[in-house]
Amino acid sequence: MVQLDCRNRIVPPRSRAVIQHCDLLESAYQLSEPTELDSALPGHPQRRDLLGQFCFYLHFAVMIYIVAGWLIPWRAMLAFYMLFIPAIYLQWQFNQDSCVLNNLESWLRTGKWRNREANPEEGAWLLTLVTDVTGLRFTASQINILTNCALILLWVLALAHFSRHP
Repeated sequence: MVQLDCRNRIVPPRSRAVIQHCDLLESAYQLSEPTELDSALPGHPQRRDLLGQFCFYLHFAVMIYIVAGWLIPWRAMLAFYMLFIPAIYLQWQFNQDSCVLNNLESWLRTGKWRNREANPEEGAWLLTLVTDVTGLRFTASQINILTNCALILLWVLALAHFSRHP
């Protein structure tokens, strides 16, 4: 099993002192008095290294584009958006419920296209985000149904917007 340090980096088997140091830091944090901000945050916020941060924010930017792209006022951009939405759906289906962005992160980290042990968000980025933000536990199939319904709705909204622009 791959072990990660407190910054979510892979730790070689002989470097257990790094993990013990992280455990010490986490226990020190847990011993501190909770604040109002602590109660507003999810129970276990994820720590990410630079690559993890980049991939997270790239995913977030793509998600914002998916959610708000149908509002774009330019016909050519709406046409691109209407091709982009089915492309997202198809890549998810062909890639066995995993996003290419997560696969690229796994490949950059480990040299393997798929490595869910080293990258727990692989195939579960939205599930992880929703769980961390809301604290609610959804299954992967529930998130897939929600995502697919949202993609259909957003595509139909884009089509309606597209048909109104000359």
